[in-house]
Amino acid sequence: MTIERPFHEGLEARIADAIAPTIEHMGYELVRVQVNGKERPTVQIMADRADGRVFTVSDCENISHAVSAVLDVADPIKSEWMLEVSSPGIDRPLTRTKDWNRYAGHTATLELMVPQDGRKRFRGMVLGADAETVRMKLDEGGEMVFQRGNMRRAKLVLTDALIAATAAMNGLPAEDAGEDDENAPAAAADEPTSAKRN
Repeated sequence: MTIERPFHEGLEARIADAIAPTIEHMGYELVRVQVNGKERPTVQIMADRADGRVFTVSDCENISHAVSAVLDVADPIKSEWMLEVSSPGIDRPLTRTKDWNRYAGHTATLELMVPQDGRKRFRGMVLGADAETVRMKLDEGGEMVFQRGNMRRAKLVLTDALIAATAAMNGLPAEDAGEDDENAPAAAADEPTSAKRN
């Protein structure tokens, strides 16, 4: 079975291409690679468990060790850099077709690179997606179709309905699901998980 990988460009694409086969072999799926900063950039890796189970601090640590080793060899960043590994959290970024379809009916925000109908930012209910487009029912009314190649970023909005749905997916009470936000597993793995470059 082919695993869908999120679209990246430039340095982030090179990093994603380098690390995806390794973490997929370990039973994870890549959700997003993001590089922030210039003098000492931070490489942020966001991943899911392929089996759909709850992503833990141990998963962060496993990915961190494996990714560090891969990037030591690939050497995509010539200066000193930091590595952060986290789960997507409940208000996750929507980067893959399956994410858009899995969370149909929930609220999301979307930012475009090139304006559509005179604007770049939209908010509304996710209706679904295919490989080329995303459909949303906007908060102000009406449905719109967006080209995925024109999307800068998109993410779910944290709502009670999303918390309840996430809890149901993970077999947890709704009050426990709210604790699994984007900062939870990352807090442990983001601490000095780093790789130095000369």
